[in-house]
Amino acid sequence: MNKTFKPIPDFTSEAEEREFWQTHDSTEYVDWSKAKRGIRFPNLKLTTKPITLRLPVSMIDRLKIEAHRMDIPYQSLIKQLIYKGLGLSS
Repeated sequence: MNKTFKPIPDFTSEAEEREFWQTHDSTEYVDWSKAKRGIRFPNLKLTTKPITLRLPVSMIDRLKIEAHRMDIPYQSLIKQLIYKGLGLSS
C-alpha cells in the first residue's frame, strides 16, 4: 500500500520551520523507510568560540593529572566535564 505524503511547506525562517516540526508529525511528510543511512559531512566544522576562564593553579594541575591518566588533552577533559555538568550527556 502506497501512502500519500503531505507536501512540506515553504518556510520564511528557521524559527518558523522549527515551530512547524515541533507541532507536526514528520512521518506524514517524509517516507523515513527510504532515508539514506550513514551520510557524512566531512567538511562540516563545529563552531567554537574561545573563552578565558580563570581557575586556581591547583585545579588546573589536578585536571592535567586526570587528563594524563585518561590520555586526553586537559582542555578536552574540561569540555567533557562542562558538557556532563550541563546534563547534555546521556
